[in-house]
Amino acid sequence: MSSTAIPDIAPFHAMTISRRAYQLEATGRSIIHMEFGQPSTGAPTATIALAHQLLDRPDNGYWESAALKARIALHYADSHGLAIDPEQIVLTCGASPAFVLALSCLFAPGARVAIARPGYVAYRNTLKTLHLVPVEIPCGAAERYQLTAAALEALEPAPDGVIIASPANPTGTIIGDSEMAAIADVCRARGIRIISDEIYHGLSYVGPARSMLEFAPDALVVNSFSKYFSMPGWRLGWLLVPPALIGAARARMGNLFLTPGSLAQHVGLAAFDCRDELDGHIVTYARNRDLLLAALPALGLAHIAPPDGAFYIYADIGHLTDDSLAFCARLLEETGVAIAPGIDFDPVDGHCFMRFSFAVSTPLVEAAIGRLVPWFAAQPALSPARRQA
Repeated sequence: MSSTAIPDIAPFHAMTISRRAYQLEATGRSIIHMEFGQPSTGAPTATIALAHQLLDRPDNGYWESAALKARIALHYADSHGLAIDPEQIVLTCGASPAFVLALSCLFAPGARVAIARPGYVAYRNTLKTLHLVPVEIPCGAAERYQLTAAALEALEPAPDGVIIASPANPTGTIIGDSEMAAIADVCRARGIRIISDEIYHGLSYVGPARSMLEFAPDALVVNSFSKYFSMPGWRLGWLLVPPALIGAARARMGNLFLTPGSLAQHVGLAAFDCRDELDGHIVTYARNRDLLLAALPALGLAHIAPPDGAFYIYADIGHLTDDSLAFCARLLEETGVAIAPGIDFDPVDGHCFMRFSFAVSTPLVEAAIGRLVPWFAAQPALSPARRQA
């Protein structure tokens, strides 16, 4: 692709499903939103109380909280045994700008960046928007739907960079310690720069997820308050960069995005003291995960990615459809349950997959299962001819 061409960016189809879901809801339909990976719990109670108090104070304007950066650095010391200079942390307006900063700091137009397929839709489209070339690595059941060191070793020529996600979206899979170390070794040997998406850290059902920084100190790490901290609407995140990139990252943040909202930064700092409430959400997610896993046989869904973390189940529906977008659109109209089509996450094989988000309340998961079981049971199997096409 020419660096001067205007990239063709595909839409985020889950948003199309969601828009229709809200239209139906406005007419009085009962809709269960399982299309987005956003907690339904809201920000912690103490942070909301603090926000009310802060609204009566003068606004801070363009401001970056030194206290919040220091608290995030302490988090890396406590959770990962890492000594991080707070100046390595650039506060951002959510994780999405953090990716723009990371990619623009590391790569010139035309650079090749490896990503897993399936993977988060915005990886591919942000790369294209920045005139970078996504190198999609197919990751199936044999690889637990995750990137491997062997796959990166086999790429010729070596990509300039790679985006790692553990836990991953849409699968929830976590990369094991030995594989993380092997990926870091391959990237070090081949000169591949690592961007690690760690926004689902804290949401794990198989033990804590490790930070790539433990294996690759020069990795750039993206995180946010949207998932574990249950604050997606506050648009607050961070990018952690190696010392050599502090100036470049801060220059880009200042020019492109200025600063995050001052209110969000105050609330984010307070959220670190709300661990008991936030860990209670994980208990809810674990219950929701168990309910869905138990319901899968009744739905006829036998092949899924292992949901180690996050709050997703990525399921193969290839026996029922070869058009996941149309399938999810019809499911919404007929049951009122909104689900994300796999085509968002995998433009090649995603037409045969769908992603459930179980970040909603447990009663809503139970209600969704009650609607989905009879609906799936009534669906005809895809003809062998279409399945082979």
